[in-house]
Amino acid sequence: MEKFMSVQVKETFIRMSSSFIAKIKGKLLYGDQVAVIEENDAWIKIKAFNSNITGWMHSSALTVKKIILKPGEKDVKLAANSDEYALAGKGFNKDVEKEYKKKNPNLNFAWVDKMESFKVSSRQIQQFQRKGKLVPQGGA
Repeated sequence: MEKFMSVQVKETFIRMSSSFIAKIKGKLLYGDQVAVIEENDAWIKIKAFNSNITGWMHSSALTVKKIILKPGEKDVKLAANSDEYALAGKGFNKDVEKEYKKKNPNLNFAWVDKMESFKVSSRQIQQFQRKGKLVPQGGA
């Protein structure tokens, strides 16, 4: 029986091999569905439904739950609510952030917002790894 999973983060990448620094073959977004081909520790070889791209994804980006972004049919009970979407995307939605700021008035969110805008390429990660003589373990 074929196993299916959904992307549970805002965006993630399909990679050539089971490594965060492996070449990127494609990108998936929250709610996109994949078929599982193989599992290897924390890495899963998948085939994306929307693009037919096959490659590796880290298991932390996937869930066995079916995520429906536009509920309204018989699957409405399975749809993620806005808080689940924010949590799955590893971020806040505006309402959750507003409530959190209200409960924590002394916290400065400027750096959180700035950090969310940072983009680090695979090439930069590889250079950092080489320069620091870092040896990846566990398929990193």
